[in-house]
Formats: sequence, C-alpha cells, structure tokens
Amino acid sequence: MADAQIPDKPALEGLEKKWDAKWREQGTYLFDRARAVEVGRAGIYSVDTPPPTASGTLHIGHVFSYTHTDVKVRFERMSGKTVFYPMGWDDNGLPTERRVQNYYGVRCDPSLPYDPDFTPPFEGGDNKSSKAADQVPISRRNFIELCEKLTVEDEKHFEALWRDLGLSVDWTQTYRTISDETIRTSQLAFLRNLERGEAYQDLAPTMWDIDFRTAIAQAELEEREQPAAFHRVAFHRTDGAGDVHIETTRPELLAACVALVAHPDDERYQPLFGTTVRTPLFDVEVPVLAHPLAQPDKGSGIAMICTFGDVTDIVWWRELNLPNRTILGLDGRVVADPPEAITSDAGRAAYAELAGKTVFSAKKRIVELLRESGELIGDPKPFTHVVKFYEKGDRPMEIVSTRQWYIRNGARDEALRERLIELGRGMAWHPDFMRVRFENWTNGLTGDWLVSRQRFFGVPIPVWYALDENGERDYDRVLVPDASQLPVDPSTDVPPGYTEDQRGKPGGFDGERDIFDTWATSSLTPQLAGGWERDSELWNLVAPFDVRPQGQDIIRTWLFSTMLRSALEDGRAPWTDAAISGFIVDPDRKKMSKSKGNVVTPADILAQHGSDAVRYWAASSRLGADAAFDPQNPTQVKIGRRLAIKVLNAAKFVLSFPVPEGAEITHALDASMLATLDDVIRQATKAFQAYDHARALEVTEAFFWTFCDDYLELVKERAYDRTDVGQASAALALRLALSTLLRLLAPVLAFATEEAWSWFNEGSVHLASWPEPLGIEGDPAVLAAVSEALIGIRRAKTEAKASQKTPVARLTIGAPAAAVAALKAAEGDLKAVGRIDELTFADAEAVTVSDIELVPQEA
Repeated sequence: MADAQIPDKPALEGLEKKWDAKWREQGTYLFDRARAVEVGRAGIYSVDTPPPTASGTLHIGHVFSYTHTDVKVRFERMSGKTVFYPMGWDDNGLPTERRVQNYYGVRCDPSLPYDPDFTPPFEGGDNKSSKAADQVPISRRNFIELCEKLTVEDEKHFEALWRDLGLSVDWTQTYRTISDETIRTSQLAFLRNLERGEAYQDLAPTMWDIDFRTAIAQAELEEREQPAAFHRVAFHRTDGAGDVHIETTRPELLAACVALVAHPDDERYQPLFGTTVRTPLFDVEVPVLAHPLAQPDKGSGIAMICTFGDVTDIVWWRELNLPNRTILGLDGRVVADPPEAITSDAGRAAYAELAGKTVFSAKKRIVELLRESGELIGDPKPFTHVVKFYEKGDRPMEIVSTRQWYIRNGARDEALRERLIELGRGMAWHPDFMRVRFENWTNGLTGDWLVSRQRFFGVPIPVWYALDENGERDYDRVLVPDASQLPVDPSTDVPPGYTEDQRGKPGGFDGERDIFDTWATSSLTPQLAGGWERDSELWNLVAPFDVRPQGQDIIRTWLFSTMLRSALEDGRAPWTDAAISGFIVDPDRKKMSKSKGNVVTPADILAQHGSDAVRYWAASSRLGADAAFDPQNPTQVKIGRRLAIKVLNAAKFVLSFPVPEGAEITHALDASMLATLDDVIRQATKAFQAYDHARALEVTEAFFWTFCDDYLELVKERAYDRTDVGQASAALALRLALSTLLRLLAPVLAFATEEAWSWFNEGSVHLASWPEPLGIEGDPAVLAAVSEALIGIRRAKTEAKASQKTPVARLTIGAPAAAVAALKAAEGDLKAVGRIDELTFADAEAVTVSDIELVPQEA
C-alpha cells in the first residue's frame, strides 16, 4: 500500500485533469482489438454512441444522457467485456450552415467562383443577429471551408467537456459525418439502396422551409400554436343554383384551388357531388367531390382543395387524381405566372395583384379583393391552431412541388413496415414502453423518407443526369459512379464514360447539386463507427452493436432511420438493446430546449460542483424518466458531491487501519457486514445488467452510508486496538468492504473512486474486476440490529442534551429474542462506540434503548 500517496486533506478539486491525463497516458479506455479477436463477438460490448451536433454548445441534457451510457459502459468493462466505445461528430447539415453564416457573416452563393484568398468579414457572431442582407456572399467551396474550420474547433471544445465529465470513450475511435471516409460510406449505402430499388426520385409536393430554401422530411417537423382566422368565401354553382360557402384559413391559395370536398355521408352536400362550381375572383371551374377525410363539423363542412395548403391537400390531390396548380415559389412568394386554368381577364388581373407577394401580404390583399367583390361572407373569425414548422425554422412550412430523392421506409410498403416493427420487437428496450413510440411512428408514416436537401454543407448525392439533345436533364437516365470512385462530388467530378468538357452540354451530363439530409448519413452511425465495407474484421467484431443510447425525442428520426438502413442492407436490427433517456426539465417541469431559452450549459456546473457530483445527479434518474434541474439550487448535484467527498475521507480513514498478515474474518459483526454487502453486490449487478443504473446506485449508496455512519463507527475502536483479538477481523473487513464499494461506485463516481483506489492498488479501478460476493458466512441481521440499536443510543444521548462522546454508566437495550442474540454478538463494539460501562439486554417487541444513566461530568 502506498500510504505516502494519501493526501492530508483529500479533495475533489483537480481530480478531473489529473486522472484524464493519466487515463490518456496509460490508454485505459482504448479498444483492445487483439483481445477482441481472441474473445470474439460474445466477449465485446459495442456502443453506437450518439454523435452530438457540432454546431454550438453542449447543454445539461447531453451530460444527462451521455452519463447514462458511460455508467453502463464502465460496468461492462469491469465485468470483463472488451468495450468498443467510439465517438462521432455530426458536423454537416442545416444547423452547421446557420452557425457558420452567423459566426462569420457570410452566406453561400453557388454561382460565385472560389476565392482562395477569402477572409470572412468577422469571426464570433452570436448565432442570432446576423441577417441575410448583411452577409457577404461567397462560393460554395469557400463556404464549405468555413464550415469545416468552425466544426473542427467546436469538436475540440466538445471533447474537452466530455473528458471533464469522465466519459470513458476511446478517443482514437472517432468519426465525422463530413469526412471523406464518411462521405464514401454514405454514398455507397445510397447506391446500394438505388440498385435494389429502395431509393428513387420523384416530382411531388414537398414540405419546404422558405428561409433555409430546402425540402424537409416528416421526422423534422414540429407543431406550434399559431393565430389564424376562418374566412367564409362564396363559390358559385355553375348550374346557377346559388353559392356554396366554404371556410378557409388560407384564402391566399384560392388561385391554386382544384376542387371542393365534403364527406361522402354529409347529406348537406351529397346533391353537389359530381357537379362543378366556379372559384371566386379567378372564375375557374372546379369539381365538387367526396372523400372520407373531409370533416363535416369543421367550418361549413365543405373544404377547398388547394395545391397545396396542408398535408391533407396532398392526400386529396393524390387519391382524387387532381391537377397541380402550385402558385408558391421556393422563396415563399406567389410566382409571377398564373396557373393555366385562370383564363379570364378579371381572374388574371386579380392574380397579378398577388404575384411576387409573400404569403402574409398575399393573404391581406386577397381578403381586400374578396371583400370588394362581395365574395367574402362576414368578417374573418380568429382562432389559434397548430401549424407545422421545420424544427429549426422560424416560419411555417409551405408545400411546393419539387423533384427530390426518397428512400422507401414502409409508409407505402406494408411488408417493409411490418418487418421494421418485427425487428423492433426483437430488441430489448429500456424502458420497454419506448418501443411503443417506435411502433406508433412507424405505423403513422404518411410518405417515404425524403433524403435530398437543397443546401451546401453535406454529403453530395452521388449521381449525374444525362442531357438530351436540348441540354435538358433526362431523369430516366441517372448516371452513377463505380464504388471504387467514391467519394465523389458530382459538381466537380465526372461520371464514367464522359469528360469534363461535356458538362452542361446537349448530349453530355449535369451533376446533381443536392446533398443528403444529415439524417441520411447519421442513420449509418453503426457502419461509420464499425468499419462497414472498410474494415470487415472490425465490423464482424462489433456488429450488430449491443446498444443504441439516445434521447426519446429522436426515436422518430435517428433510431427509426438507423433501423431502416440496417433492415434494408443487412436484414437485421443494428443493435440488441436501445437505452432511451428522458428529458431534462426546468424547475417548472418544462422541457429544456434552446428555442425556449431555458437551456443550462454544463461547464460552470461541472467546475463548481465537480464532475462526479454531476454524474451522480444524472445516474440517479432511471432511463426514460424526466429529471428536473435547477441551476440555482441543484440539490441532487450537491448530494452527489457530498457522497464523492465522503468516499475519499472514508477511504483515507479505512486505510489508516493496518491489516495484519494472515488476517481472517472472525467477528460476527464483520461477517454480518460482508454478508450484507454480498447482497448489495448481487442487487447492483442485476440492476446494471438490466440497464437500471439508478437502482444499482440506490442500493450501493444506501449501504455505503450504513457502512460509514454505523459499521465504521462501531468497529473503529477495535480496528485501532492491536491488542484486541478482533482487530485483524475488523481491519480486514474494512479493507474488503472499501475495495468492493469503490468498484461498485466506480461507474458513477469515476474520479473519486479512481483517486481512492490508487492509494492502495496498482492499476485503474475501471479495469479492475467487477466485485463478486465473497461468500463469507454471516448473518445480516446482526448489522441490522446493531445499527438500529446505535441509532437508539445516539437518540437517547441527544434527548438527554448530552454530547455523543459522553460516557454512559449503564444502559438497557430491549429487543426480540433473535435480535438480542445478534446484539450480544457485537456487544463489545456497541459498548465502545457508545462509551457504555454496563450494558444489559431485555426482551421487547422492537429494538429500544432505555434506562440510560450518563456518567456525571465535572463542571
């Protein structure tokens, strides 16, 4: 034992830097590939770690969920598994682009040439105040270079924080979602989807964010309450039999109206089915149709179908085989040319009043025109309703018609949908009810997965298009690279069989300019981390992965999409288990999010309270359970800090008792304590195996405080007194318990346990074996009864307004017969801790302390 290493005053401060440096130097958490090959897949624990978005700052929610993973990983490592624990950085996509725009004051203009000497106007924007009009336009290549520069810096800050937190990641096993290797993997997986017919291109209605100017997938939408108004508008029956009144929240789309629709059972409108009406202002003849999605109790019960006002319009348009009269452009403004169906001079004049206007301005003007024409019935009726937004957007989504790439996801393929649900049911979910969320999402899909984006910083879609004799794209002749060419950028690389001088010319080719949605690459994190199609040995060692840890809010995006890609490529689930963390909520129980402005960044909390304290707070919450966090009064963090400090102090105290050579457990109280500890080991192990880290911590912590407050106090006199025949037993029991407790607490209190372990052991506690029951015969009832009696003795002294150090002349302990026998086995320790001269026992229904007579103290 290296007693000299034990500081006079153990402290938590500085442990993070000290031990991170030593772990790094000693390679404590490196993936041992040679051993992995030796033990095979069954001896490996592999983690599909969530790659955090490298476009800003980490918040306390990241600390919460990543600690859950790390605690489990540390348990598996100590249990003998060879751990594969990589880290990725999700550094492509819209969040990164927006951060770069604001940080450097630039925006991408693909028409501009590359400027090798470009210097951004400034660095350090606040992510909010930079407006597009003030941003300097730069080439796509210049823009991407700035994206890469900033994300690399962000990743360094993230890694530093993860190291402070004590994540036992192998930092040699990292990947970036925009690296050449990642681009190759993402493109190869897509080309295989394309080859099997799982990926396709289509001209179709698309959810569109007019600020980001890109298509958005269903999984990236969120609903927000917005003010609106019902406008009652008159359509005119073509048979001259009067008007039909509809109520709409989107009168600005009247020019895009293609039909009216009512429920087939609505008797009010059944006579109109099969007839036509003419639209107000624009005088276009449209049919009146029936469809079960129409709602008789909404508005007037009959609705107009526009291309496109909402998702239901898309369903009606498809199922009723209606024409497309889209009037909104990609910038969210009304396009200049009216639909061909508007032929009258008055209709075209009315349309001209709207052309070029934003949705808001067009709505205002068309309401004025309807009021002037007498076709607006009454005043608009305001109300609020939910509207779909891109989750990172500022304005409601619009639906425009664009050509996009899709991957089939089961929305229109029942067999694939059922297969995905079957694979989900074959996994273990922690907690189990999260599986239902996966199934609900899978069953609720309304369309295939839109994977193309009209942005710049991302993985290029690896296709070109042959051009016809007019120089137009022939979408039936998609040109693809050979796998050996990957990665490719179609905007600069040339397809097989062509030369660069044929780019953009009739009979030549044109490169795809879109990139993949970031989820299309993040859905491949097992493949990226595990060496799919790059390192077959590694892939076979780690896949399918043991666990996907993540937040519940991205089941619909990351978990589902990863499951889909694995099902399509390998016909299996990508993991055996899914560990789903809950949300972090503020003191008012509101979910913390950047949009709500209630996010807490963890750096200050870690610095103030120490990493072990924060890890304790996170580990105290079960998977799937929300946890409240109040940065002004982080009660659970303070409890964790107190525990970590106690671990250091208790270890120092225990190590002050020498253990004689050949010592054995001979005392009933010592055997009782160790037998009790054996049960704690069994409970904690079972809990960790079941992904219930909170239960493991709970039972371990409860015993630790019993050990410190009761057992340690009871035996310290005996452990000090080398003339006592029970000294060796006490000292050995203390040392065995300390060794066990440090290992039981190591997954949570990573730094304090490592520090204390180093005082009397070689090597890292995190590479030590997980404790197993010692099997020492003892009766747990002894420790339980003695602890209860000790509480009674302390209470009696307190009630007598005496110090706990006050000697007791005589005292009686009452207890049931079995408990009396247990108490007598530890009579000497009880007398020593209570400073009792004469101790008697009596029969009683419960453990009680009575007849206490204190030794008179001198004045």
